[in-house]
Amino acid sequence: MKRYRFLVALAALMLILAACTEAADTTTTAGDGSEAPDTTAGDGGTTTTDGETSTTEGAGAPAGETLAEVQSRGTLNCGVNDAVPGFGFVDDSGAFVGFDIDYCRALAAAVLGDPEAVTYIPLTAETRLTALQSGEIDVLIRNTTRTATRDGSEGLTFLTTTFYDGQGMMVTADSGFTSIDDMTDTNICVLSGTTTELNLATRMAGIAHTPVTFDDNEQIQAAFLAGQCDGWTSDKSQLSGVRSAWPEDQGGPEALVILEETFSKEPLGPLVRDGDSQWAQIVDWVVIVTIQAEESGITSENVGTFADTEDAEIRRLLGLEITDDEGNVSIFDPGLGLEPGFAAAVIGAVGNYGEIYDRNVGPDTALGLERGVNALWTDGGLLYAPPYR
Repeated sequence: MKRYRFLVALAALMLILAACTEAADTTTTAGDGSEAPDTTAGDGGTTTTDGETSTTEGAGAPAGETLAEVQSRGTLNCGVNDAVPGFGFVDDSGAFVGFDIDYCRALAAAVLGDPEAVTYIPLTAETRLTALQSGEIDVLIRNTTRTATRDGSEGLTFLTTTFYDGQGMMVTADSGFTSIDDMTDTNICVLSGTTTELNLATRMAGIAHTPVTFDDNEQIQAAFLAGQCDGWTSDKSQLSGVRSAWPEDQGGPEALVILEETFSKEPLGPLVRDGDSQWAQIVDWVVIVTIQAEESGITSENVGTFADTEDAEIRRLLGLEITDDEGNVSIFDPGLGLEPGFAAAVIGAVGNYGEIYDRNVGPDTALGLERGVNALWTDGGLLYAPPYR
């Protein structure tokens, strides 16, 4: 019996060795310049040939339905805000502008090769998640806070945070309020159906107040101007945007004060529907490459000047050829289903994270927001790009 088992095991081992030998024979690359099959990196990344360049789409990654739909349609349906200066806003010319709008443009540049190939779909706080769930939009890039319930129960996936925010309170400069604790027996404007509404109830526990809810910021602004509310609570970035565009005939920005206290964590970023991991990965890495570009010193102005750089990290990011010690030439492809040089297209269209931030909400804009926690990790902030390799 022992001899029988030994023979069976020996036969199985010989079959395995034969299979391995056959596999090895089909994946070797000739070193003498003769034709040989391509070899693919085990992680689905770079593909190399001897002295030639080729790329792959990634090992075993199925084509995402959303990517195919967007590319077939020829335009990205991006859910946005249209009433928050600095983030999502329609300017005097009728164009959508802002921090979030730039990320819609970045995604269109990566997927369609054209940052202008975007259909902007304005959504209120109450309709934004439903519009994504129903397929009306491909992605939501509109000041929306990541929470466990939205991630777990709404059929949605949050991706890399683009802006770390927190909730605050805005009052008129002549109100006499210097802290939230002073605001007893007040009416406070708040958007309905938001984390803001829940955070207000938590912060004001034990402080008599009346929340006055509205569906959108325009309604809140009208109520605030009419004196119906003593305070307006929202994400501080949103309050800064509203304050920056406060009507001059109502005193302009100086007529309002945002109290110092921040009483919640509000990580804001893009989100997509559950069930299409490829699309989620694409949106995620479009954000990440803007952060990595800032880390690497790549801007919209200099992105085309790195052809001769010896920095392998930059060459991978920009889809430039890399030659190894044996003369094999490759172009790194992470297998997302995009052209290997998509990052260069993104940076050329909207710039790196710092450019996007400074252009829309930074210290030299009407909002005047310092980077703070939205600085790179190397500058004490929270922004950190995973390795692009």
